[in-house]
Amino acid sequence: MEPMPDGFTIRQATEQDVPLILAFIKKIAVYEKLIHEVKTTENDLRNSLFGKRPVAEAVLATYRDEPVGYAVFFHNFSTFVGKAGLYLEDLYIDKPYRGMGFGKAVLLYLARLAKERNCGRFEWSVLDWNESAIRFYKGLGAVPMSGWTVFRLSGESLDKLANT
Repeated sequence: MEPMPDGFTIRQATEQDVPLILAFIKKIAVYEKLIHEVKTTENDLRNSLFGKRPVAEAVLATYRDEPVGYAVFFHNFSTFVGKAGLYLEDLYIDKPYRGMGFGKAVLLYLARLAKERNCGRFEWSVLDWNESAIRFYKGLGAVPMSGWTVFRLSGESLDKLANT
């Protein structure tokens, strides 16, 4: 079992952490050059993470009691495997703390959680320009899924199809 870096902890987020989670979401959006796409509010997050029917979970990474990163994840399902999977939506570590093993520790935590929950897969997406993340993930043994393209309906397109 690989040890956590000294002074580093990972904990499940609580409802009181919603403002912090939103702040981290905005940081990752800036990093990914997608801040213009962030529409979520604290209320949206509160309902999605801690409401009557939570659809995702979050963990916070702290170093010496200071929040330095987060991850948001949820379960998906593979008909081929016949099991749930764990899908990592966001993983972010503040820039001054990168390269210290914190991102790897969060992935290790989530991989163990996936095994504990009997998940058949642990998956995530990465922007194709993010070479450092791609190298990092490949170094962990993750493989890119060539031959697959993500499709998305949202906003007007989703409304149009739903109202057909």
